[in-house]
Amino acid sequence: MDVEEITERLTRRFGPSVADWCAGAPARAERAAAEWGLALGELITDGASSVAVRCAWPDGTPAVLKLSPEEPFLAEQVAMLRRFAPSGRVPAVLAARADAVVLEEVRPGTAADELDRHPSPELWADLVGALHAVEPPADAPRDLRDRTGESFARIGRRLAEPAIGARISRRTWDLAARRCEALLDTAAARVVLHGDLHLGNVLDGGPRGLVAIDPKVCVGDPCFDAFDYVLAGAGLDGVENRCAALAEAAGLDGDRLLTWARVGAPMLAIALIPDGAAEEAVAELLALSAPTPG
Repeated sequence: MDVEEITERLTRRFGPSVADWCAGAPARAERAAAEWGLALGELITDGASSVAVRCAWPDGTPAVLKLSPEEPFLAEQVAMLRRFAPSGRVPAVLAARADAVVLEEVRPGTAADELDRHPSPELWADLVGALHAVEPPADAPRDLRDRTGESFARIGRRLAEPAIGARISRRTWDLAARRCEALLDTAAARVVLHGDLHLGNVLDGGPRGLVAIDPKVCVGDPCFDAFDYVLAGAGLDGVENRCAALAEAAGLDGDRLLTWARVGAPMLAIALIPDGAAEEAVAELLALSAPTPG
């Protein structure tokens, strides 16, 4: 296990204080393997808040061991994966403890953003519909307002970076926040949301369809789980085209979905600007972020 790679990756999310936890990650993985009889395999080199290692369950079932320094978040994620289990659209939880969980490995498991073509609006609508059909828990971990508030606070700090501040003004950021508040204040429907349904968190599950991983579960407007797919059309088939197609396929309010896309557009632009390789997409996202006539 490459401790240096893990430390670099998780420090971007948790800061330098996570280094000690990262140094102990190999030992944690070995303890979990001994406890559950796992045969450990290769490290999965992605994920901003956890360490994942391919492994085999004692009966040979392909699985993934996931460790995280955020134990309350991991426990919550395990609980929500179990709640979403009837949908058939999340990995099964094979074992769990405070700092570790073993999940079935989704096969073939290619992330939606790595496929030759993004999934169709119909396939995405099928996934969203299956997840949203799950009955909301009486003790929902958080409301969508909390989820969006955390995102604006965390991502907004990056406006101080020169390359980002030169493209996205505080005025644009504040407009996105006001649009978000208006959507939260006018939501008529409330469902269990995956909460982080971008294309990197959706895997090709073969015959079972698309499978969602790494939920940040909250309860709120169903359009929230659809706007990342819509924004992924920037620089490709177009955000507004995707919005119309997905709204029709999923039975969502197209105007609300497009407004959620306007909320998320500057957030995605912030992620893309430093790369410099997606200028067409960034330009479309910045145009979407601008004030609308009237």
